[in-house]
Amino acid sequence: MKAYVLVLALVATGAVADDKSPAAMSKEQQDMAAAFERMGAVRAEHRQLEYFAGDWKTKTSVWMDPKQPPEVSEGTSHCEAVFGGRYFETRAEGQMMGQPFSGRGVTGFDNLSGQYFATWYDSMSTGFFLAYGSYDKASNQYTYRGSMDDPMAPKTKIPVRAVVRIVDASHHAFDWYEERGGKEVKTMQIEYTRQ
Repeated sequence: MKAYVLVLALVATGAVADDKSPAAMSKEQQDMAAAFERMGAVRAEHRQLEYFAGDWKTKTSVWMDPKQPPEVSEGTSHCEAVFGGRYFETRAEGQMMGQPFSGRGVTGFDNLSGQYFATWYDSMSTGFFLAYGSYDKASNQYTYRGSMDDPMAPKTKIPVRAVVRIVDASHHAFDWYEERGGKEVKTMQIEYTRQ
């Protein structure tokens, strides 16, 4: 933490950017500044996520019982780049279980871990979802793995796999799978159409 504060102070005072600054940097400080620059670099993985920026119409299918037809609803989603394209924020609006629904999420690529990540929080809960994943170029899809709180058994987790499939320039889909009774079950699908 001390090192992190030192780098922030050096950046704030211009010592990192200005070679003529009276605050001469030690080798350790130079290495630290270079590491922070690598950590914050916008890379090809971030630029790839630009695909999701824009306005989308959504069609959500939810399977409460896999033996029954899904509940289907429509909505909208807006995604935009923030902090110079390092993250992509999504705002979703629609219906869920017959009620108005709002959700927010952030997607990005962590240069340190070398993984994509996705977060989510919404008007139907007070919790927060985080998953890490990878991109497969051959199938043009992202796969994330995480866990969600089980609303029927507080303080227990349900393993989750989320797959984002790029169909074409104007269509992609989000498939949500939960582990139930030792088996993976698809419980939700969201189809996106660019507006």
